[in-house]
Amino acid sequence: MTTSGEFRRAHRRRWAALAVLAGAVLLLAVDSTVLYLAVPSMTRDLAPTATQILWIGDVYSLALAGLLVTTGTLADRLGRKRVLLAGTVAFGAASALAAFSTSAEMLILARLLLGVAGATVMPSTLSIIRNLFTDAVERTRAIAVWSAASGGGLALGPLVGGMLLERYWWGSVFLVNVPIVVVFVVAGALLLPESRDPSPGRFDLVSAGLSMAAVVPLVYAVKHAVSTGLDGTALVAAVVGLASGVLFVRRQRRLTSPMIDVRLFANPAFSGAVLANVIAIFALTGLLFFFSQYLQLVRGFGPLVAGVAELPATLAAIAVVGVVGLAASRLGIGRAVAAGLAVAAAGLLLVAVAEGAQTYLWLGLALVPVGLGVGLAMTLTVDAVVSAVPPDKAGAASAISETAYELGVALGIAVLGSVVTLAYQAFLVLPVDLAEGVRAAVNDSLPSALAAVGPDSELAGAAQSAFTDAMQVTAIVAAALTLLAALVAWRAIPSSRQRPEPADTES
Repeated sequence: MTTSGEFRRAHRRRWAALAVLAGAVLLLAVDSTVLYLAVPSMTRDLAPTATQILWIGDVYSLALAGLLVTTGTLADRLGRKRVLLAGTVAFGAASALAAFSTSAEMLILARLLLGVAGATVMPSTLSIIRNLFTDAVERTRAIAVWSAASGGGLALGPLVGGMLLERYWWGSVFLVNVPIVVVFVVAGALLLPESRDPSPGRFDLVSAGLSMAAVVPLVYAVKHAVSTGLDGTALVAAVVGLASGVLFVRRQRRLTSPMIDVRLFANPAFSGAVLANVIAIFALTGLLFFFSQYLQLVRGFGPLVAGVAELPATLAAIAVVGVVGLAASRLGIGRAVAAGLAVAAAGLLLVAVAEGAQTYLWLGLALVPVGLGVGLAMTLTVDAVVSAVPPDKAGAASAISETAYELGVALGIAVLGSVVTLAYQAFLVLPVDLAEGVRAAVNDSLPSALAAVGPDSELAGAAQSAFTDAMQVTAIVAAALTLLAALVAWRAIPSSRQRPEPADTES
């Protein structure tokens, strides 16, 4: 627990501390998408396959999703500030390794280490906010700032990447993290209070192992099935993941000090918020992963212009801070989340239409409702999750929220990213007399196609057209999934204007 004197000092400087926490999550969010614009230049240097490109994007979120429950619980026990600062230092070191990777395999390993380090940071940011902001109204505003940093960072990543790639090599998108990490570590050491669960109980290594054994094989099974087909490997991985998940839940019910109190899911505000968050993030990130490639390789934008082109979504997500309180008070939590997701679904449909338009204007306008809707929904679902538990259990609850988020990211890239690839190959029409080596390169992905045949050839035009059609199909699929999330929120999350009382987690 935080000492009373330290807590009073921290409370007085809570908004400055929030700036540090929002900056930390912004760095992590930017890092999850900053690579998107670098894919073309990275492909030229490292020559990754289409599958390796997916792994480079996916393994970061896969590691986060697999470890968040464990690291959130450790933060409750060891101290949230201590774990956050240690994870931030490790994140800087892994960023340097990624920047100087000399092969696709080395970059995948570096991205894995970035995910492990990030997993120690994400739950701590939310749990410190839960402890710093005891007033419910202030907490919603603080979480809105946190969500704006998280959601806005996803869209800000391509802009940052574009600015760097205009002048430097692709590794600069990682190397820039190092000085930023130094600033955050110093500011965090000065401004953040230390807090922990005063009676955490024994840390259960078996539960930690089961939580990872549940998440990682399931994500791998989906990824493998959509990329190479439903074979024995995918089935075995799915069975391992599901069995581990069942064992994990059963073990949590028996333990006196569980890693996750599964009774929280009996709270409809909690479970509905988690489920809606997974579906919405699944749809959004699965589309965004290839969106930057579309802007550069189809629209012909340079990296910086492509980053600026995605800015409307960022600005809209930030604007949510000013309207989230009004939306929640007027509509109630459940209806406000559903409304936000419905707006995002409409925006995704507009994106599908605008991707085939001649000018960028319509595409930029379509991104506004996407950013606004997802930003509103993210803020309120996260608030519902962390408000449903006492402050001492904030790390575990935050880990659930972040696991849902990262699981949605990993599955979104795996599934919708593979939908883009499969649709691209389905729409692609190639001459029958094309050389086998060129055919394989063009059929593999759009970046490899343009590298093999040149950007001005007739084959390049066919590949770009097929990729545009694939992106439109994927945007429609993403819109349908986001609308499904809106229905889940409408039915599952209560719309009472009263905030849910924290659940009693005592046995």
